[in-house]
Amino acid sequence: MIICIVGPTGVGKTRLSEELALKYDAIVVNTDAMQVYRELDIGTAKIKEEEKKVKEHFLFDIKNPNEEYSVYDYQKDVRKILDNNKNRNIVLVGGTGLYLKAGLFKYEFDDFPVKNEYDGYTNEELYEMLQNTGFSGEIHVNNRRRLISKLNFPINSGLKDELLYSNVYFIGLTAPKEVLYEKINSRVDKMVEEGLFDEVRRVYDKYGKVRVLNRGIGYKEIIAYFEGKITYDETLRLIKQLSRKYAKRQYTWFNHQMDIKWFETDYDNFGKTIEEVEKYIEE
Repeated sequence: MIICIVGPTGVGKTRLSEELALKYDAIVVNTDAMQVYRELDIGTAKIKEEEKKVKEHFLFDIKNPNEEYSVYDYQKDVRKILDNNKNRNIVLVGGTGLYLKAGLFKYEFDDFPVKNEYDGYTNEELYEMLQNTGFSGEIHVNNRRRLISKLNFPINSGLKDELLYSNVYFIGLTAPKEVLYEKINSRVDKMVEEGLFDEVRRVYDKYGKVRVLNRGIGYKEIIAYFEGKITYDETLRLIKQLSRKYAKRQYTWFNHQMDIKWFETDYDNFGKTIEEVEKYIEE
């Protein structure tokens, strides 16, 4: 079986993925557009070695920050892993919905007219959403039609999405907005304590202002701080604000694009959340 764990940043996806992989003797496959890059660890909340409960993890740390990697590349890579592990249980985990959809569903990378579902977003927000999908092309932020087209192009020209794999479970973790936002703010503070600014400095000095740094929340804001464009306090405030907005967009995307079974994260008793998910899978 294939278990897909989705949801916004800071909701416990990594922890759940490891527990389920251990229980079902599964491999773990990354579906986060930023975690494919080496050296971007703290800012992407990448799983630490001590957090891993199973040995086999795929599509983490496969590219250097100065290498391009698109959703099209991801589709080829993840399907190869799925096809090579047909007799294994597989846990897919991450917050980049487009990567998950590109891997599991049948669609082509065409450019065609699509229904506008982004009326509530500014051009800047659409541009950031597109960058978070791993898109590596060039589209101007003011070209709204192209931004929307590229955000929607994997929807198969309006045809019904066709899932290519059987026995697939789409599990979403959620939390009340005020609780989630508090967790996101706290996690940003923890990232800073763990050395986020040092991580950004190392990567920036080694590779320069490469595209992935302009794409990742936290990285581009800290670079702006290094360049003297914003203060330290403004940097932290902006990272937290953008992380909260990104979480909201993740909810919107998953609710529009996939049939997700949602479970509320119990931060005080995460074992309860795990039990509820396991019960759903086994029933």
